[in-house]
Amino acid sequence: MKKGGAVYIMTNKNKTTLYIGVTSDLYNRILQHKNHHFPKSFTAKYNLTDCIYYESFFSIEEAIMREKILKKWRREKKEQLINTLNPEWKDLWEEIKEW
Repeated sequence: MKKGGAVYIMTNKNKTTLYIGVTSDLYNRILQHKNHHFPKSFTAKYNLTDCIYYESFFSIEEAIMREKILKKWRREKKEQLINTLNPEWKDLWEEIKEW
């Protein structure tokens, strides 16, 4: 059986920087970002600890395809996407923890 995947968007407390990532384990990946598990990573460097958007997929391949699409978008379009599901840009960690 294939493992599913997810695309997610992280930001910092001031909402000035966005990072789009893909994973097969959203819970653990967000936890890694929050704990700066990889101290030299982009998300650690810019203190991106809030997951403000995610989408789930049946396969990791679908998630990777979606990630590639989102990364090509301008910031304004990414903001519109986030605003459709999370207009307050609140950290969705509490929701993700319940998975």
